[in-house]
Amino acid sequence: MNVECGSEDWHYSIDDLLKVMTILRDPEKGCPWDIKQSFESIVPSTLEECYELADAIERQDLPHVAEELGDVLFQVIFYSQLGSEEKAFDFESVVHGLVDKLIRRHPHIFPQGDIDGGERAPASAESVSVSWEALKQRERAAKAQHGALDDVPLALPALARAQKLQKRAANAGVDWSEFKQVLSNLEDEIGELKEALADGDTDHIEDELGDVLFSAVNVGRHLRMDNERALRRANRKFERRFRMMEAEAMASNTSLEKYTPEQLHTLWQAAKASD
Repeated sequence: MNVECGSEDWHYSIDDLLKVMTILRDPEKGCPWDIKQSFESIVPSTLEECYELADAIERQDLPHVAEELGDVLFQVIFYSQLGSEEKAFDFESVVHGLVDKLIRRHPHIFPQGDIDGGERAPASAESVSVSWEALKQRERAAKAQHGALDDVPLALPALARAQKLQKRAANAGVDWSEFKQVLSNLEDEIGELKEALADGDTDHIEDELGDVLFSAVNVGRHLRMDNERALRRANRKFERRFRMMEAEAMASNTSLEKYTPEQLHTLWQAAKASD
């Protein structure tokens, strides 16, 4: 069906997006900012857009989710344009590689290795997860990555990277067998941090603090929770309570700096109770 440009049912297509990207990068007629960019220079923007998408999802702001998905897609298009200019890859090869990987990693859905062929095999979510990890292990082996931790990205945020490192180690058989051991380990690390604080050695304190954080991440992993999401939730909770304290201080024509520790504690408990 032909839809007239500008009509209510008319939308730009992925081809239009690719064309816009090509124009933006045109050496003579393109945007000066876009022309200057490289793979490395747009990485911060990519990370920022992904976090903004996650924030919109957690706030359940679906119109904003759609907008942020567009921003993330633009990052993919930008990298694809850069790859095409260097004759390394293009958007079509990115799509082809993704579809090929999805088919390969879902043999219970595509038993014949193509989109349309074969009868689907029954599978549970648990068996799919095990199969997924086994397939990824074989893919890593095919890339000559012999260590379980070889392709855990260094650029991941430390919290997310800790969880991924622990998951890889667990898949290799290195893990606590009981949850009470995980909690006990966290308590031990807190004890070692207290000892380091007593010594006053800054480097030792930082080292032990890192161990406490790493162990706390392990607690979340064993609880099958996303630590990054849990911490974002804690951040929002703190921000909400702090703003309530600020509002209370402003209503009294003063500021939080002028409150005593006891008064601040009372304000915090009130904010916590009304949360």
